[in-house]
Amino acid sequence: MKHYLGIDLGGTNIAAGITDETGSITAKYSAKTNAAQPFEGLVRDIAETAKKAVEIAGLELSDIAAVGLGTPSCINPRTNLLVNANNLNWQNVPLYDELKKYFDMPVFIQNDAACAALGEAICGAAARYENAVMVTLGTGVGSGIIMNKRIFNGCDDMGAEIGHTKLVYDGLPCTCGQKGCFEAYASATALINQARNAANQNPESAMNEMCGGDMSKMNAKIPFDAAKAGDITAEAVIEKYIDYLAAGLSSAIALFRPQAIIIGGGVSAEGDYLISPLKKKLFDCTFSAEQIDIPEIVTARLGNDAGIIGAAMLCRA
Repeated sequence: MKHYLGIDLGGTNIAAGITDETGSITAKYSAKTNAAQPFEGLVRDIAETAKKAVEIAGLELSDIAAVGLGTPSCINPRTNLLVNANNLNWQNVPLYDELKKYFDMPVFIQNDAACAALGEAICGAAARYENAVMVTLGTGVGSGIIMNKRIFNGCDDMGAEIGHTKLVYDGLPCTCGQKGCFEAYASATALINQARNAANQNPESAMNEMCGGDMSKMNAKIPFDAAKAGDITAEAVIEKYIDYLAAGLSSAIALFRPQAIIIGGGVSAEGDYLISPLKKKLFDCTFSAEQIDIPEIVTARLGNDAGIIGAAMLCRA
């Protein structure tokens, strides 16, 4: 039985785990991400966190067959540099070369959202499907495309950015510098902005009371809670948000025809209150839905372990 080391690098935490060939985690360890330090220091922290997980598993680094790392952004195949990880203050850094200073075995690096999608496809919500698309609804919209249980990222391994497909021509500005991206309308950040605007325009809305009249305290859960309580303004916010979500996902369905769409990220915690109306709206706006049907819509199941498992399974693939 081979042992793989999977590492999920986030802006808040570094999580490392040891898995077997099936993706089952046998040990894990996490540490805080100190993004303020120089690049080389953070890579050293990644290595130290990984070594702790290896120790907890009762193994030596020499027992590890390969290392997989899920990270924000992706590796440019022309330069072998990590392109741009804003929350880590990394731009065009030699991540692979730096990691190889600590790991004398094969090292694989992939986008963190793609790793999470692979984890869910192998061990989680889409384990019974060969082909799936995952979107994570958080600060942005992360995405991963799985074809035949493998990550699909296009010809140069830099694709699958569903969050940056265009939803509205010349629409709202996106953090990527473009306008009208799916992310600008369907991320948790977008939902918060939509809720703030509606609450400001409707002072009687329960959303105002729920955030204590302080719009800086608005979060993505408040409009859902207010809508569940019967607040008309919040209900309208949620319906419009799900309209945006369905429109963006319908394009992914038309392009890739996955067997399942996996919804992850903080917004996915709303469960059926989100998924049930989303299914109905997707049926109405998806190409040939009446003839072919829409894919199964499922919520992510593995939580923070998805990135670890997916990163480790890069090694198996």
